[in-house]
Parts: sequence; structure tokens; C-alpha cells
Amino acid sequence: MSQSSQPTVLETLPAFLGNTRSQLRQRTLLFRYLAIINVIVGGWYLSWRYTHSINPDALILSVLLVLAETYTYVGGIMFVSGLWRPVERQVRSLKHLTPPLPTPQWPAVDVFIACYNEPVEMVEATARAALAMDYPANKLKVYVLDDGNSAAMRQMVERLCLEDLASPAVQAIATQFQAQQADIEVRLTELTALKGEVAAAEAYLDDLPPEAAQQVPACHVATLRRCAQLLNPGPGSLAERVAIAIQTTEAERHKQELALADLARSRYIARPKPEGRPHHAKAGNINYAMFSGKTNGEFILTLDADHIPKPRFLQRVLPYFYRYNLFRGRYDDSRIAFVQTPQDFYNLPPDDPFCHSAHLFYGPIQQGKDGLNAAFYTGTNAVLRREALIGVGLHNFAQAFEKDNKRLDEFDLIGGMSSASITEDMNTAMRLHAAGWRSVYHSELLAVGLAPDDLSATLKQRLRWAQGTLQVLRTENPLLKPGLAFWQRIQYFHTMYSYFSGFATLVFLICPIIYFFTGIIPVRAFGPAFVLHFLPAYLVNRMMFSAIAWGIPSREIWRSEQYATALFPLYIKAVFSVFSSTSLQFQVTPKQRQAGVYLGLVRSQLIVAVLLILGILWKTAQAFMGQLDDPFAFAVNTGWSIYSLTLLAAVIRAAVWQPPPESADPAPSPSSQ
Repeated sequence: MSQSSQPTVLETLPAFLGNTRSQLRQRTLLFRYLAIINVIVGGWYLSWRYTHSINPDALILSVLLVLAETYTYVGGIMFVSGLWRPVERQVRSLKHLTPPLPTPQWPAVDVFIACYNEPVEMVEATARAALAMDYPANKLKVYVLDDGNSAAMRQMVERLCLEDLASPAVQAIATQFQAQQADIEVRLTELTALKGEVAAAEAYLDDLPPEAAQQVPACHVATLRRCAQLLNPGPGSLAERVAIAIQTTEAERHKQELALADLARSRYIARPKPEGRPHHAKAGNINYAMFSGKTNGEFILTLDADHIPKPRFLQRVLPYFYRYNLFRGRYDDSRIAFVQTPQDFYNLPPDDPFCHSAHLFYGPIQQGKDGLNAAFYTGTNAVLRREALIGVGLHNFAQAFEKDNKRLDEFDLIGGMSSASITEDMNTAMRLHAAGWRSVYHSELLAVGLAPDDLSATLKQRLRWAQGTLQVLRTENPLLKPGLAFWQRIQYFHTMYSYFSGFATLVFLICPIIYFFTGIIPVRAFGPAFVLHFLPAYLVNRMMFSAIAWGIPSREIWRSEQYATALFPLYIKAVFSVFSSTSLQFQVTPKQRQAGVYLGLVRSQLIVAVLLILGILWKTAQAFMGQLDDPFAFAVNTGWSIYSLTLLAAVIRAAVWQPPPESADPAPSPSSQ
């Protein structure tokens, strides 16, 4: 995350009286100006394409090309709309709220570390960092949700629990609890002793005539004085009040014993997975933890097994869930369902061959969605309100149960996080928004993780994202989903729409190939009229994109553009797999590099690249032999092909990329963050 995107810590600004504030991202007005021009010039170009450039001699190819351009233009309009109001948020840390929120009123937080078959050492590093977060020890629990039910993982969690119980933070709480418990025991002993004395005193006083009231023995006077000290005023006899006080104190002692026993903060949950019953992968894993009765925090921090949180994580995120009520003089809950923070990775090589850096998405794109109350939940590095998650989950379960009452056995697996898609995070966010809950994107980097560092794992991850998103389109089309606001519909639909780009990209790639080997062109003439209409649209689009991505390394932006084009076979595969009703299974992204060369995974890209190169060579040879009919068409298609080759080169290079021997990056230490 670039330094400029880090939110200001408001406690360093004493003149500001609130706890949160927001403002438009810098250069938003410049972007809006360029965006309007881009839409106008792009529409002008497209209208010219429809009215003056369709080639009747290659009608099918010509129509396919203009439809691909139309698809891109419509997607661009939706993309621009999502960036119209990018919000930069600033917040005070929880312990610096004004007025202060007393520590006893801080909420209980459960940390869910979802894992399946990751290395024990990786999960341990994440769990240790979670336990080290700056938060009261008695209000924080860390749960390893082990879907693999590994004995080694269970042993690690138990060992970590014993270590944590001996830590200074937990010992300080334990000492405090023990002191309170000792006070309770003393009070209980006094009340028990007083019980018999009160019975004797009341019996004596009941028999004492009124004229002898001054002759009460000293022992009974002392008893009455002790009653005044130990008992609250109230109805009933002294004996009844003593009995009630004993019961209340015993309940306090039991509660204190439970609190002391509850100091075990490192915990392990492995759900049962009977055969013949859907398990719903990560969503089922999280839902079981919520409905098993083993967790009860008001908020849930979800972390992938490899994402190591920084100590200040909860301090920086939880303030969004509260707002100060001036009329009541207290903090009330807001309508925020979740707060998402960025993802970043500590194992990226300098040139990031697999395009994992996502500063564009976890920057202006998420900030733009936040400005429209449509920030996406991305599965990790986010805090969710349990009440919202369970309420919306149960509502959707009831709807599913109405359609199929055999799903009652799945209640504990589908009653919270959405299990309708293998991208449960995005679908869950959409359901929360449809139910009227709000979301926040907090742009401060508060956790770092591991990115896949081989092409096989990268493509598996991207395919799951594409398939899961398209699953949601098929089952819960946001354009038709009740409860969503207009701009929320557009934001969710645009994400789904973008995964159809593989077909448009394929058309863009095959047009020059067809020209090189057949001479057929999809545009009536690649002449000055084409340049006059295309070039302004292209240049304004580049300028607009530069305004969006200001502050993000240009190499990263270029790599994103390369992958958006080069993954066209994967996107086409995702569309066919989803809309052909193929059964889709959640696949965990491998966190350890698999050695090898993966040229077989980019076979389609290699074929297209080879055909483009051969086509350029063939047409160049014709030019030298004086057989070139239209030099302008040759120049345009050659430039077009070279540009396409530079886009395809990224994924082809990634297929053969090997890390340098010394590139193993150790996990960052929580104390150093």
C-alpha cells in the first residue's frame, strides 16, 4: 500500500473533535472531468463504428468486433461510475475515542483463522500475531478453524494456549480476577456466618416486649450493624435478605470462576464432516464455528491462515462500529455490518510476475465502492458484526428451507456466511447490503499474507474467483435482488460483467490474425477516419486511468492490464463451467510453491502469440515482395499485434519463472509491525 493511502490517525489532530471523518480522494475532480470526456469521446467513436465502419464483406467478423468494443465501452461506464465518489476515511483508535469508551464496555472479539491443509508453522505465526494484538486479554479469543482436523494442528493450538496463559497480559487479568474472587470469598464467609446470627437475633427480637427495647444484648446489636454493612436495603426479613445476598454472592463467585477458566484464548475447532452431507468449504467452516456454541464474540475478525495481523488491527477498525449519541450521552451501535481492510503480501518478488499486488483494487476501486456503500468483503482482514451475519444468514436459510426442507440438516453450515457460491465473501457482502446494513473500507494496511508464487496456484485462485462470482450472478442477480440500492446493484453487477471479457479479448486477438493470413479486415478502412475517431478515445482513456491510478507504481498498473487480457482462456472457461451447470468445488489455494514449468497451462496464449508473430512475419514478407494491398491496414494490425504480444507475454513469462535461491521471505514478526 502506498504511503499516501494510509489514513491519518486522528488522535494526532487535537483540533478535530469527532472520531471518524471522510473526504474525497485526491484528484477526484480531475478524474471526473476526464471521465466525462472519456464517455463522450468513446461514445462518439462507437457511433462512428456502427454507422460508418462496418465492413459488409466481412460482416460476421465486423459485427463481432464492434460488439466486443461495445462490451468494453459499457464496462468502462460502469467502472467509471464506481470511481465517481472515492472516500478516504480517517479514524481515532479505540483507546483514543472522544469521549472515551470505557474499557469494560469494549466488545468481545473472536478471531477466526480458517485453515485446511496449510503448514502448522504458518497457522501458528498467524495465531501468535492475533494473540499479540493490542486488546484486553479477557475480551479476545483466537480460534483455529481446522477443516482438515489435523492432530498436529490441534497440538499446536493447545501448546500455544498454555504459553499464552503464562503470558504477562493474561497473568495480569488472572491476578485481577483472583483478587476479585478472594473478595467474594471473604464476603461469602461473612454472610454465611451472619446467617445463623441473624436467625438468633430475629428470634430474640420477635419475643422482646416493646418496653424492653433498650435491653437488646450487645451481640445482637453487633449482628444488626453487620447486616447494615453487608446487606442492601429492601423488603423482607433480615434472614430472607441474607439468604438472597448469599445466593447473589455465590452467583458472582461462579461467574468469576467461569471468567477465570475462560482466559484460555487459543482454541481449536474442527467440525464433524459426515459423508453424504454438503460441507460448504470455508463458509461451512466459519458457520459451524458460529453455531456450535463454542464462540460468542460480538465481532468476528476473519483471517486466512497466512495473513498476519498487526498489533493495532482491532484498535483501528472497531471504532467504526460505534457512534456517540449526544442525547443519551453514550455510545450506540452503528449500522455497520463489516469493515474491510487491504490485503498485501510479504513474499512478492520485486517484479511481481503473477500480478498479486492489488493497490488499484485496495485503493481507488474499494474507496469508490465505499463512497457508494458497496465496499466488498474479501474474506480476510475484515471485522464483521456477528448480529448482522447471523440475522442475514438465518433469513437466507429460511428462504432456502422453503424451497427444499431437506436442507434442515445444513442449518449450522449455511445460517451465517453465504454458502451459495465458492466466493462466499462477495455473496455475503451483497446479502448484508440488501438487508440494509452498511459497510466501510478502511485503507490502512493492518495485515500481510502470502501470495501464491507459482502459476498453477495463481490460476487456480483466479478461476475460483471468476466461477464464484458468476455463480452469484446466476443464482442472485444483483440487478434483480430486492433491497439493494441502485449503485450497489451496478457495483456488484459490474464485477460479474467483467468476467465475460474473455470473449471480447478473443475477438480482439483473432482479428489481426485473420487479417495477416487472409487479408480480411473487420473495419471498412483503416484510414485517417479511423485514426481520427480511435486515437482521441484511446488517449483520453489513458489520461483518465492515469488520474485514477495516481501514486500506484506504473509497473503494477501495466501488469494488471497484461493479466486482464492474458487470462482470457480462464475467463471463458469460468463462464462455460458456471452456465453449463457443472458442479463446482471450492479449492484451497496452495500456500507453498510447487516447483516446475507451467507452459501447458498457457497453451492458448502461446498459440495466439505464435500466430501473431507468424502473421507479422508473413505480411512483412509480402510487403518486401510488393504484394501489400493496404499499407495502412498492415501498420495498424502490426501495431495492434505487438501491443497484444506484450500483454500475453506476462503470463507466458510467469509460466517459466523461477525464484532466485535466496528469495525465501520469513514471515514478519508481529512485534515489528
